[in-house]
Amino acid sequence: MTALLEFQRTMARAVMQPMSSRNNMKRGGVNRSAVDGIALVKPNSRLSSLERLEIYNRSYWSRVLDALGEDFPGVRAVVGAKCFEQIRRRYLDDCPSESFTMRNLGKNLAAWMERNEALTGANHALALAMARLEWAEIEAFDAAEGERLGPAEIAALEPSSALRLQPHLRMMEAGYEVDMLLLEVRNSNKRRGGARAITQRRIARAKASSPVYLAVHRHELVVHYKRLDGEMFQLLQALGQGATISDAVEVAYANTGLSPEQCQQHVQDSFALFAALGWFCISKRSSYQQEENKELR
Repeated sequence: MTALLEFQRTMARAVMQPMSSRNNMKRGGVNRSAVDGIALVKPNSRLSSLERLEIYNRSYWSRVLDALGEDFPGVRAVVGAKCFEQIRRRYLDDCPSESFTMRNLGKNLAAWMERNEALTGANHALALAMARLEWAEIEAFDAAEGERLGPAEIAALEPSSALRLQPHLRMMEAGYEVDMLLLEVRNSNKRRGGARAITQRRIARAKASSPVYLAVHRHELVVHYKRLDGEMFQLLQALGQGATISDAVEVAYANTGLSPEQCQQHVQDSFALFAALGWFCISKRSSYQQEENKELR
């Protein structure tokens, strides 16, 4: 390892370590990151080595805290500002950034919240569902988009065909109307110029709502939520797991209350909707095989 690389890694460990509860740099003999970093920084006429290093530590830590708050305004609104402050500090302490981009900061938040129920308070289940929705939106926003199946490819599908779903499509089942709640939170924050908690009455109404099935998808660089019924949701899930069309239909309608005639119409309407929204795309393997077949001709 070169001296420069070792210097960079030592400084990174010092700068990226969590701040104390008073927003100061953690120090002391047990904190090797701070001790090693301070040893590499020269003091000047106004600031000590610690004070100079602390500027960068505080700037980095403030930025990652702000980034997590920007990504999860719904969780903040549900649990309240004070509780969310504890959550994000503890979370980033346990799950520090491991990526070059802050986009990935919250990838483990829902799983971490599930393990730390005591920190989220009385609205734990709602906050957990909100965290999952907000992370699904982040993934849907910047995931890849495949070439859509055209009318000819769709018409050629057989019951034994398997379909590839758009990589940006995310599906989730929630016990509460978190989609509407999140939209309300964002609209409220936009109108009032800052993050706001939501009323306990609104939270109670959300918790009393029926379960919802959601598809989170992207269209022209905008993320949308699409509510689905149970059969549609199971149909998409099965297709996404690689089931053939006939197998997916069997799974989706195994316990339906629809009549055979209604099922047939529902299947047709569902596939028409999914195709219109561009959720079916050409698999890479199919594209490769098509090019190979062209060359053979």
